[in-house]
Amino acid sequence: MASKRDFYEILGVSRSATEDEIKKAYRRLAMKFHPDVNKEADAEEKFKEVKEAYEVLSDAKKRATYDQFGHAGMSGAGANPFEGFGGMGGFSDIFEQFFGGAGGPGGARRASPQRGADLKTTITLEFEEAVFGAEKEIEIARFDTCAHCKGSKSEPGVETTKCSNCNGSGEVRRVQSSIFGQFVSVTTCDRCRGDGRVVTTPCKECRGEGRVKVSKRLLVKIPAGIDSNSQIRISGEGEAGPRGTLPGNLFVGIAIKEHPIFKRVEAHIMVDVPLNLWQATLGDKIEVPTVDGPLEIEVKPGTQHGDIIRLKERGVPLLRGNGRGDQIITFKIIVPRKLSEEQRQLLQQMARTMPREQIGKESQRDKDDKGGFFGRFRVGS
Repeated sequence: MASKRDFYEILGVSRSATEDEIKKAYRRLAMKFHPDVNKEADAEEKFKEVKEAYEVLSDAKKRATYDQFGHAGMSGAGANPFEGFGGMGGFSDIFEQFFGGAGGPGGARRASPQRGADLKTTITLEFEEAVFGAEKEIEIARFDTCAHCKGSKSEPGVETTKCSNCNGSGEVRRVQSSIFGQFVSVTTCDRCRGDGRVVTTPCKECRGEGRVKVSKRLLVKIPAGIDSNSQIRISGEGEAGPRGTLPGNLFVGIAIKEHPIFKRVEAHIMVDVPLNLWQATLGDKIEVPTVDGPLEIEVKPGTQHGDIIRLKERGVPLLRGNGRGDQIITFKIIVPRKLSEEQRQLLQQMARTMPREQIGKESQRDKDDKGGFFGRFRVGS
């Protein structure tokens, strides 16, 4: 059987470590290796190892015995340091031990108010709505506090009675004994469901639930520049909480329709603009589409297939910050598939006027980019 590792080594502390240093090391490692959050195959064994080390080193008497006799001195202190814990416990138990909950000897878990459930829905936007922002109306179905009983679950004017099962506390405590002392576990009372009061005459509108299902319309403000897969949180528009506690939140997911012309890359808008042979060769003034409307630009003579120009501040508004992205235009040279006889003759005449050594060698770019027009176009004499 493999020898057990040193407890100080397991926690990564020195033998002179203070109680606070040991506690901090345990808290960090327990949260790292707890099987609820760490799905590695050996996480559970490492968690048990860390917890065993902490159980010994956090107790002054056990630590003194361990310092003197090592693991041999622990054999009489109980072979299983987890006995009485009911297993490893949930991941929330780690936080309860260190951040004001229960879990220590004689402690009690403090119940926190249960917030209403969060809701989620999705809005589909047009491309331009995502760019410039919009206001969209949505309809959601949710539980709201019953207006008749104001969430009390009882008919107005009828008093509730104290729960005899939990004596009005809403919690039931059970004491467990272990070699380390007594531990108190606290659970919600199953008779009053944590209210501490029992409804004798249920509300006729909500039938004693305190909440009713309603359909509600909301106006959602979409910020300019929002992107797909983003989420907008609307606080307090989820479901009403039980017993009048805080409502949950509404999360609105964003989906954006594809545009027939524009493509979005972060804050930039990409668009392909076709040019015919003569526009690319001689240059031209053309009208190009932008999200702000048509814009006239100049095509320089000798424009090549794949050349790009950048239109500053014609892209998507920056969601976090000032300014906008750019619109990036990529020129696509369209070579005619069919020519009239007159067009063919004109092209042949042009080809005869061009020195052979220049065909495919108009510029260094044409040498490097085989997609260039003159690198691909050949005319017979």
